[in-house]
Amino acid sequence: MNKTVAKSNQTMGPEEMPYERFIRSGADSLTDAELLAIILRTGTKETNSTELGKKILSLKQHPEGLLALHSITIADLMSIKGIGMVKAVKIKCISELARRMSKSKAYHDLKMDKPSTVADYFMEDLRHMTTECILLLMLDNKNRLLCSEIISKGTVNASLLSSREIFKIALRNNAVSVLLLHNHPSGDPRPSKQDLLVTLQVYEASEMIGVPLLDHIIIGDNKYISLKEQNMFQTK
Repeated sequence: MNKTVAKSNQTMGPEEMPYERFIRSGADSLTDAELLAIILRTGTKETNSTELGKKILSLKQHPEGLLALHSITIADLMSIKGIGMVKAVKIKCISELARRMSKSKAYHDLKMDKPSTVADYFMEDLRHMTTECILLLMLDNKNRLLCSEIISKGTVNASLLSSREIFKIALRNNAVSVLLLHNHPSGDPRPSKQDLLVTLQVYEASEMIGVPLLDHIIIGDNKYISLKEQNMFQTK
């Protein structure tokens, strides 16, 4: 064992087991709590770092444990004895890195005419949100993503979502066509009657303005529904 590893192990004292097992057998040999323990590095007199990791994972009682890190706040983390601001920030940075890694990977497969790739690209941005958020995706003449913009937060409502404002944004960004994308915090991506009404409203406006609405994709918990794929994308 080299001097750097030996020194780090001495610093960790009795909490060195996850670290040593990582060195010996790799990350796959560790539980989620043990991986967090290595990041935390130390616990308290009463609670070792692995136990602190378990407490973090149980904060939101999420069935998939680590996914709760997206919704856990700094205040939530600091409510655990032994976790101060520095450790809380480290944990939130892990969550953000995971989101960015997932999005970076999905970007290579992104094709705007393939709803599954669009859903994959925006999945980690939207699936953990606690309120509905509508994104307008703007495309160029080669069907490439120019930019995206949040056009509404809260429940999707045709009376509140202005087609005029949507296409003002689209034209300002020189969009040739557009897509709508929004999340369902319930995790169920099946469209509501209001979702279909909004889609119809925007679709009809797009026909008049000459900037086609290509699809409306709804994001759930690691799943999606494309209204175009489901043959729900109709004017009548």
